[in-house]
Amino acid sequence: MPLTDYRTLGRSGLRVSPAALGTMTFGTEWGFGADEAECGRLLARYLELGGNFIDSANFYTGGAAETLLGRLLAGQRERVVLATKYSLSMDPANPNAGGNHRRSMVRAVEASLRRFDTDYIDLLYLHAWDDTTPGDEVMRAFDDLVRAGKVLYPAISDTPAWRIARMQTQAELRGWSPFAAVQLEYSVVEHSSDHELLPMAEALGLGVTGWSVLAFGVLTGKYGATDLQDEPPGGERRAESGEDTGPEPSVRRRAALAHGQLSERSLAIAREVGVQAAQLGCSPAQLAIAWALSRSAPAVIPILGARTLAQLDDNLGALDLAPTAEVIARLDAVSQVAPGFPHQMLALPLVRQNLFGACTVRRSVATLA
Repeated sequence: MPLTDYRTLGRSGLRVSPAALGTMTFGTEWGFGADEAECGRLLARYLELGGNFIDSANFYTGGAAETLLGRLLAGQRERVVLATKYSLSMDPANPNAGGNHRRSMVRAVEASLRRFDTDYIDLLYLHAWDDTTPGDEVMRAFDDLVRAGKVLYPAISDTPAWRIARMQTQAELRGWSPFAAVQLEYSVVEHSSDHELLPMAEALGLGVTGWSVLAFGVLTGKYGATDLQDEPPGGERRAESGEDTGPEPSVRRRAALAHGQLSERSLAIAREVGVQAAQLGCSPAQLAIAWALSRSAPAVIPILGARTLAQLDDNLGALDLAPTAEVIARLDAVSQVAPGFPHQMLALPLVRQNLFGACTVRRSVATLA
């Protein structure tokens, strides 16, 4: 599966690579990440292999990631599908500097266009649902930006499935531009979206992009039981793997803890990924990414958030990996997430019998609208 194995994004006609290059690591303003020279190498490698899908956000490193990416893309902007996001506050003292509302969206897009030094954004995501803005306000604002040519495709991230479905339906009924894609957290550690968000995406024709495919680094095997403990004075520790973890790795560890990705369960999953990767002769990161790439109906496009060229090369090796069905099943089993109500109830043999009686009924089409 080379990066040139392009596919359309959902039911849109937009062609994108099977793995996107993430840019949350572009810039060192947050205490981790890559400097401009290394970012240039990351981007050059991705493009030289035929990659064309770049994922960013106005919030990343306070806007520096977009500015840096704009400089690096000078002269080759048309080669890429450029995705960014709005919603997270760019000024904590200003209540209108973040959120999903029209003002936030329009001002964020204008600022992103300046930072990218471009006149349009291919894919604009609502970054996270704010629970305060009406859905029709969001969809109409998206449509206005599409009609103005500043955004080509609306998209949405980190939002409950029922809200996305309602907004998509509003857009379709009113002739507004619909969502082309949904972005969600997706990894062997966290794939509870299998039960609601992914079936919704399949039914509504949304492309799916997955963030934190390595679970904040947990799936690389870098963390152990001692990393679940309180951090020692000075903010530095040495991981069980022996890796030196000074201030920068400490920042990443705190992010993993803050997102609930450092737990006994996640470490147990990471150990199994390591065992299976050793048998396949690949790195744990490659197997974790290959697991995400193995998902279908709908396919998940993983976002690769490498900090160094060596990490990116290792991540891209997942595209050449073909884990067996047995390996995938083993990882599915160790990371199983209970579907919850009503899915568990509807799958009970008694309920199925009551629904269909003694008859055998199967669906004749892949999706239900």
